Amino acid sequence: MTSMTEKASHHSHLPRRKIHILGRAIHLPHSKPLRIAIGVLLIFFGIFGFLPVLGFWMVPLGLLVLSHDFAWPRRQRRRLAVWWERRQRRNGSQAKDR
Repeated sequence: MTSMTEKASHHSHLPRRKIHILGRAIHLPHSKPLRIAIGVLLIFFGIFGFLPVLGFWMVPLGLLVLSHDFAWPRRQRRRLAVWWERRQRRNGSQAKDR
């Protein structure tokens, strides 16, 4: 039987998953099912973005959470990051030429 300290030390060896948004890091839970549930709920409630409190901003946030556990959203996130970096470099070099 494992004690509480052994379980806690097991989690301390795992890397803490984070989402980086607007210069802030948001820690995600260690539990994969909990991360999946959070991502799915964000997407589901984001669909109802026309209602008060809920918003369409929840859909990309849910995909970002799911990208830590599933390949398809992770590939899309990386493609977006590469596209954004190339765009920034291109715009930065054009600004220097002027």
